[in-house]
Amino acid sequence: MSRRSEAQISPVMRKLSAYIASAPRRPLPAAVIEKTKHHILDTFAAMISGSRLAPGIKALAYVKTLGGVKEACVIGSNVITTAVNAALANGMLAHADETDDSHAPSLTHPGCGIVPAALAMAERQRQSGIALLRAVALGYDVGCRLTQALDAYQFRADGHSTHSFGPMFGAAAAAGALAGLRERQIRYMLSFTAQQASGISCWMRDREHVEKAFDFGGMPARNGVTAATMVGHGFTGVGDVFAGERNFFVAYGRQPDPAVLIRGLGDVYEIMNTNIKRWSVGSPIQAPLDALRDLILAHQIKAADVEKVVVRVAHQAANTVDNRDMPDICMQHICAVMLIDGKVTFESSHDESRMRDRKVLALRSRIELRGDDALSAAMPSRQGIVEVSLRDGRELRHHARAVSGTAEKPMTRAEVDEKSYDLMTTVIGKTRARKLCDAVWKLEKVRDLRALRPLFRA
Repeated sequence: MSRRSEAQISPVMRKLSAYIASAPRRPLPAAVIEKTKHHILDTFAAMISGSRLAPGIKALAYVKTLGGVKEACVIGSNVITTAVNAALANGMLAHADETDDSHAPSLTHPGCGIVPAALAMAERQRQSGIALLRAVALGYDVGCRLTQALDAYQFRADGHSTHSFGPMFGAAAAAGALAGLRERQIRYMLSFTAQQASGISCWMRDREHVEKAFDFGGMPARNGVTAATMVGHGFTGVGDVFAGERNFFVAYGRQPDPAVLIRGLGDVYEIMNTNIKRWSVGSPIQAPLDALRDLILAHQIKAADVEKVVVRVAHQAANTVDNRDMPDICMQHICAVMLIDGKVTFESSHDESRMRDRKVLALRSRIELRGDDALSAAMPSRQGIVEVSLRDGRELRHHARAVSGTAEKPMTRAEVDEKSYDLMTTVIGKTRARKLCDAVWKLEKVRDLRALRPLFRA
């Protein structure tokens, strides 16, 4: 790069590229390390359970046909392929279900794109557990800030998929750091990532969740690793895609604020502001399930006691989960299952046969979902209100404001372990599930991420 070109690099790009390049050497606070372990294990569990769902099955079958240098493993199989291919498959696995994490302010699901990319590159480079932890935390910092710099809500309203854009840059940052790219190379990598940035919100019409899994997890992970590996092989490009003529923010932002990309870096870790789902269902259903579960426990409610249920969530949330065909993203169905079983498990939330069960259907017909203006404006988002009318005349109501697993009410290590172990046992068995959970809690002691491969196999 010429001196003139170097001088044209914006302060935002200088700080961001320096931060990404130095991440592998930068210690993390103890609380950030612990929270990062939560999200890595949660995403591993989502990948493993997702390997047996339709998007995961299709992704595994597709990647098997690609071949390639044996750099990284595909979860839930014996396939070892290129880091790019592994990132694609594992990203789709991670969002095959609705059990992966989410970051409300950026409107992203960071884990399903960032963790698969980081794992693939860590295997390729034979990196350690502590390197993976630092790269994943970095990915959340970059990815979550990216869509906030674009004004996430306006960006979504314009039809763009925040869930694709943010994790793509987060995946690239994590992969680039693990690949050992220098500052100048990081700048090129971000430009190659920007050239691949895409995603439109028509994923909401995907009835089988396959395209959605690609949009949320597979594509961001693949594109991020692609950008990092291309630059690692010597590709050069634009030195500052975030500033100057025809830059990224000119192309995509209405009133962008590029400074958000570096605001609080090193002080505010976005993984601390990311939510883990308590229930293996869509995000808009989390709060109503919390509220319904609390009402059941407090008042010993049985399904036969219920005359009517009204569920209130934000309008956007209601639109996402209203009478959907898939059990785990159908509000009325999942609430009916909770009332009948007194709980919701991964198995019960994915049992399609119960969507035809007469008992479930009868109760579901008495459950009404309403979009609510106040909840649309409420912070923290994803709140829910459940109103239950009982046949004995009692009227019960519960407003779940801080949802279990959110940044306001985080899950404990034991709770994350319990959820993850339950998700993994049906695929890899109890023994390996226990070993994998224990390995993640001790990631600092893992010298080579390839050592975990036997635990990922089905």
